[in-house]
Amino acid sequence: MRIEIPTNAERFGANLFYPVQKIYELDGGFEVDSAFDNPFHVIQQIPYEQLYGIEKDLAIVIPVKDERLRLLEGVLSGIPHACLPIILSNSKSEPIDRFRMERNMVDTFCRYAKKKYIIAHQRSPELARIFTDGGYRHLLDDDGLVRHGKAEGMLAGIALAHLAGKKYVGFIDSDNFFPGAVYEYVRIFSAGLSQGKSPYSMVRIQWHSKPKIVGSELFFTKWGRVSRITNQYLNLFLSHYTGYETDVLRTGNAGEHALSMPLALSLDYSAGFSVETYHFVSLMEKFGGVLPGPYPEIMKNGVEVFQIESRNPHLHEAAKGDGHIREMIEYSLSVLWHSAICPAALKKEISAELRRQKITGKNREPVKLRQYPVLSGLNFKAAAKTTDWTQFGNFIPQ
Repeated sequence: MRIEIPTNAERFGANLFYPVQKIYELDGGFEVDSAFDNPFHVIQQIPYEQLYGIEKDLAIVIPVKDERLRLLEGVLSGIPHACLPIILSNSKSEPIDRFRMERNMVDTFCRYAKKKYIIAHQRSPELARIFTDGGYRHLLDDDGLVRHGKAEGMLAGIALAHLAGKKYVGFIDSDNFFPGAVYEYVRIFSAGLSQGKSPYSMVRIQWHSKPKIVGSELFFTKWGRVSRITNQYLNLFLSHYTGYETDVLRTGNAGEHALSMPLALSLDYSAGFSVETYHFVSLMEKFGGVLPGPYPEIMKNGVEVFQIESRNPHLHEAAKGDGHIREMIEYSLSVLWHSAICPAALKKEISAELRRQKITGKNREPVKLRQYPVLSGLNFKAAAKTTDWTQFGNFIPQ
């Protein structure tokens, strides 16, 4: 891959937020080009071997909820062979057992492709046992099962990836129509993670565009309604502490993102569709220097956040209506509003925005979402002793 060198990062405590990087070539060539050794060059070449070195240690978590099987198969076909796919399903089991259909399809696909995989239903007792035996009951409901929700499935995916011995974990939604876009996303994850100088790094993808049918023509929109609003207030949050106006944060709702495992285990998480926005909130609270830092090692090494624009457009399932959009806006802004370091002036602006969007009424606070503490609090050694991997596909840890 040939990609811009990340420069002019915004620093917030131990966090480095790099501006969006542009990809010049998806395939940068097999051999290393000596021309890129020039220290004044603004483009870097990331050779295939370097990308492969990341991908063999990378798990890709795919949250699924009643998606069409052909869509899920297409997503699987776009994931490079070296990566380990982890399918976390919260699909219905009645009146038709959708999860059984998904598992059969995944098993057949991976048998033909000779590929290892992990699959689990979010509400299965086998998955819940990992968190029970590991002493991390925050994720479990009154029935002792993993709670419903996208964020909860993502947390379960991180736990499975760590138990599988992976050093990195990435997330890709299951409703993507283009396997080529999925392939590009994983390559972007690998390229971003390979640039990190710290063990604590994150890569977030900014979609090139989201095609929509307008009249009888295809229109390539740059920003969605939720992204525009979330990014605006994230940047206002950051600007308050740096003292300089910025628009560096462009990926507040990036469902496609990847983290190094040490960072994934050190962040707090928020429920529902706020999980991606809350990544930034957790980074600024924990490592921004405003509050006492709980991890001196991370404060010393720093955290690097790479934002990279894809070349493929992002075409996914049709929008789920205005109600879903309003819910996503409220969830994204609520984690900012309820942050322990959110300035009072910004809270007023967020409240006004939510009223403008007809999401909340006067004098009503945004919904306060459930939050989950760091996954490093899970006793993985205890959980590994009782994990029956035959219940989760065909992967057996070495």
